[in-house]
Amino acid sequence: MSRIDESRDFIPVRIAVLTVSDTRTPEDDRSGDTLAARIRRAGHVLADRKILRDERAEIATQLRAWCDDRGVDVVLSTGGTGLTGRDVTVEAHRDVYEKEIEAFGTVFTIVSMKKIGTSAIQSRACGGVANGTYLFALPGSTGACKDAWDEILEPQLDYRHMPCNFVEILPRLDEHKRRK
Repeated sequence: MSRIDESRDFIPVRIAVLTVSDTRTPEDDRSGDTLAARIRRAGHVLADRKILRDERAEIATQLRAWCDDRGVDVVLSTGGTGLTGRDVTVEAHRDVYEKEIEAFGTVFTIVSMKKIGTSAIQSRACGGVANGTYLFALPGSTGACKDAWDEILEPQLDYRHMPCNFVEILPRLDEHKRRK
C-alpha cells in the first residue's frame, strides 16, 4: 500500500496550468484556480498559467513551449477532454507526447466512477511525457480537477510517496537524449 516516507525530504516541482476553453476568462476560471491553489498548498511552484481557446495547434504549441522550458517540470491542462467536436485537448496532448502514460486515464476513470458512476466514461483524461516533462489533460469540471489532483497527482508528485512516484524518475525522463 502507498505511504509517505517522512525520512525523505519533500522536493517541490514546477507546474504550469493551462485552461482550455472558448468561454473562460481569468475572472471565472474555477478549475484553473482550483489546480493553482492545490499546487501551492502542496508546496509546489506554480510556474505559469494560461487560458487558450479550443484550438488543437495552439494548445500543442503551448505544451511544446512549456516542455522546452527548463522551469517547468509538469503541465496540467483542464478542459477539452470530452467527446464534443470542440474537445481537442487530448489530440493536442498526443501530438506532443513522446510516451503516453496509459494507466493515468484508467486510474482517473476508477477514481471518477466512485464519484459520478458510469458518466466517467465520457472523459478522455490522459497523461504523457515529452522532453523530460510530465503532461496531464484533465476534464474541465472543478470536481474532476479536485479528484485528479487529490487522488492521483498530489501523491505521485510527492517525492516521499512510496513505493514509487513521478518525482524520483523525473531526472531520467529524457535520459535517452543525453550523450552516452
